[in-house]
Amino acid sequence: MQPLTAGSDPAQKAAMSKLLALIILAMMAIQVIKPLGLPGLRRRRDCWKLAVVALAAISVTALLGHQW
Repeated sequence: MQPLTAGSDPAQKAAMSKLLALIILAMMAIQVIKPLGLPGLRRRRDCWKLAVVALAAISVTALLGHQW
């Protein structure tokens, strides 16, 4: 069984990006239904903060995927 890392396989990198996006989308949906209660996420309208974090996380994942 291989560890869940982004190795050199492009399919693994794509799967990790999709998984990250799905996790953030699930968190956003939960935040709208019932706030998570974390610092900075105490109101339903704070859902946009999760979108900003998602954009940053997916950008970092994409940058790390392109090895210099």
